[in-house]
Amino acid sequence: MGIITTLIIEDEKPSARRLKRMVEAIDLKVLDILHSVEEAIIWFQSNTHPDLVFLDIQLSDGLSFEIFEEVTVDSSIIFTTAYDEYALKAFKLKSIDYLLKPIDTDELEQAVLKFKSQLTSSNVQLDYNALKSLLNFSEQKEYKQRFTSKVGQHLKIFNVNDIECFYSENKGTYLHTNENRSYLMDTTLDHLENELDPAHFYRVSRKFFINVSAIKDVVSYTNSRLELKFYHFDALEVIVSREKVKDFKLWLES
Repeated sequence: MGIITTLIIEDEKPSARRLKRMVEAIDLKVLDILHSVEEAIIWFQSNTHPDLVFLDIQLSDGLSFEIFEEVTVDSSIIFTTAYDEYALKAFKLKSIDYLLKPIDTDELEQAVLKFKSQLTSSNVQLDYNALKSLLNFSEQKEYKQRFTSKVGQHLKIFNVNDIECFYSENKGTYLHTNENRSYLMDTTLDHLENELDPAHFYRVSRKFFINVSAIKDVVSYTNSRLELKFYHFDALEVIVSREKVKDFKLWLES
């Protein structure tokens, strides 16, 4: 066959760019990079489907299985996942290929070779609802309990319960502790999105993830917004936008 066309659906943009470079290095053509369930549904409805899709399971707006509830995808799928153990058993059971993050070059090449070897065989129709149930994300999703920051020559460890908030400032990402100190982190707020338990942390704006236990007061602010007061952090104003106020209140009550 000719050049194999691929599509990358991955909500973490640095990971998507890295996978694109790896895929192109083995002579596959990347048609597009998408970051959400909604984008993917629109794309599949409007474009000729590629030979192969690299599909992250947890996207920014839901599980990627939701794509298949809206459109019939005429492509082979290689899932990419950060989930270990139980997820891999599910993939093996359903004979779906997968790549465990961070993706290894050799494993990527082996997965593509497997795809090529199966081109002549009949496609297996997968029961995505059954697979979704088997993975049981809602109950088995685990979130990070510790974070680190490099302080001089030392690596300081922080328990997630001791962190009031995460925030970005001057292109850096920081955590602020109950001891009223901030520490620079080697990550981004976007990356933290999938690492923080939404039962305890909420992203009130592009610049802030806040811990519910750190909120001392919630004050009415101009233009139907809310201002949050913390027990310790007071370096910057923390404002809940008007668009997020309703969802934020529901989160507080959940």
